[in-house]
Amino acid sequence: MTTEESILNKIQILITNHFETPEMAFNFFDEDNDQKLTKGEIVKLLKQAEISGFIRGLVGSKLIEGYDKNNDELINWEEFKAAIAKIKKSDS
Repeated sequence: MTTEESILNKIQILITNHFETPEMAFNFFDEDNDQKLTKGEIVKLLKQAEISGFIRGLVGSKLIEGYDKNNDELINWEEFKAAIAKIKKSDS
């Protein structure tokens, strides 16, 4: 399992075990309720997913880089759903 697969797997476990839906997870980590996740909010999600503190910031940046399709340096709900879809696809 690659590092990316391992991280995505931990995120999936967090969402599956602690939230009824991915949307509930998104809303929980969207602390300012602006329907976008900042890098700081993503880092908190990664912390809850038990991603090592050493790499959280780097992983947060990479997630934004990989899924931020409108280049606003934030992850909106549609972009979050795309990330979740990739997690589910890699799990099958």
